[in-house]
Amino acid sequence: MTETSASSAPGQIVIARHGEPDADRYERMTWRGYERWWDAYDEAGLRAGQSAPAPLIAETRQAQSIFASTLPRAIATAEACAGGREIALDSQYVEAPLPPPQMPGRFQARTWGAFARCSWWLGHARGRETRPQAERRADAAAQALIDAAQAGPVSLFAHGWFNRMLRPALARRGWVCVRDGGDTYWAWRRYELKKPLGSRS
Repeated sequence: MTETSASSAPGQIVIARHGEPDADRYERMTWRGYERWWDAYDEAGLRAGQSAPAPLIAETRQAQSIFASTLPRAIATAEACAGGREIALDSQYVEAPLPPPQMPGRFQARTWGAFARCSWWLGHARGRETRPQAERRADAAAQALIDAAQAGPVSLFAHGWFNRMLRPALARRGWVCVRDGGDTYWAWRRYELKKPLGSRS
């Protein structure tokens, strides 16, 4: 392959969600309890007994570069797929925050997560990263992945919501999802460039 053709055909970008964390999403708590639960969740690794899907391992073997969020659940997932290869850890890929609304009641952690995501999306960040700030971070993160893909295929191991936020940032740059595996644990999407480099939307 010539240098010109290589530069016009970057590698694919695979973006995976982490495996199932070692946390009880059915535990009931107040909003303050959910704040503590979320902090512990960010420190948790993966629940024991899981295996990385063989197709995701195969995708990762093709990668020229492997990236992961700096949170333990993402790191453990990347390690399960990377086969001992080097993984570049970067905090720009961590999950968007989930500050719960200050409302009465005791709910399961997963319910608080839904409340918190809706509240955050509507602008209630409670001193944490705001939605516009997270969108700017996702935009920069997408560009970093694209830059890395100029040297060959890229794999990223990150988080459900932030991975979704990468989608429009990639689309604006002409990258199309050609394999949509959904948003469950261990799921991944594959993106390829469909718009010629240098063209404008």
